[in-house]
Order: sequence, then C-alpha cells, then structure tokens
Amino acid sequence: MNPKMSEYFRQKLLRWRDELVHESNDTLQHLQEGGIVEPDIADRATIETNRSLELKTRDRARKLIAKIDAAIERIKEGAYGYCMETHEPISISRLEARPIATLSVEAQERHERMEKTHRDE
Repeated sequence: MNPKMSEYFRQKLLRWRDELVHESNDTLQHLQEGGIVEPDIADRATIETNRSLELKTRDRARKLIAKIDAAIERIKEGAYGYCMETHEPISISRLEARPIATLSVEAQERHERMEKTHRDE
C-alpha cells in the first residue's frame, strides 16, 4: 500500500473514531441527565429498555473504537492492508467497505467456515 492510500485510510479511520466518540459522549450526557420519574409503569419500562439498548450500542462502539485504534496502529507499523493470516494484501474494495479488516475475504470465509463447523459439533 502506498503512502497516499495509507493516509487516506488513516484519515477515514480517524473520522470514524471521532464520530463514535462523539456519539458515546452524547449518550453519557443523556444518561447522566436521567432521573426522569414517570408515574406510568409502562413508560418507565420503555425508558429502561431504551437505556439498556443505548448502553449495548455504546458497548459495541467501545469495542469498535478498539478495533479502529488497532488498525491505526497497523498503519503506523506498515502492516495495514495485509491479511494477518496469509500476509497477502487485502483488497482495497474490502478495506473501503470495512477499514478495520484484518483478514482477506478468502481467509475470513475460511475462518467463518471453521467457526461454523466447530459450533455445530
């Protein structure tokens, strides 16, 4: 991967990370504002369900931020864009669709087949 492409993906990853952090901060602020007491039990249940969903979404975002940070680190090390299993280049179209990809399409498919095989046993 040439330096121009590496910089393109680094900027893409940084923008994605910033969006996730911003959304996470908004969620934290919203949850801290909480304390709304609804007299209706159904309304309270809805609010609690919504909060639970927000927390699950933020947990997924937290994990995604860790993967983004790892991808940025791979760019710094010069390992970004290469399959961690085969060490072959990952296609640009795959990286464009999933910038945090660590496996080529073929390696990912093999990994998923193995996962499914072991899950079925």
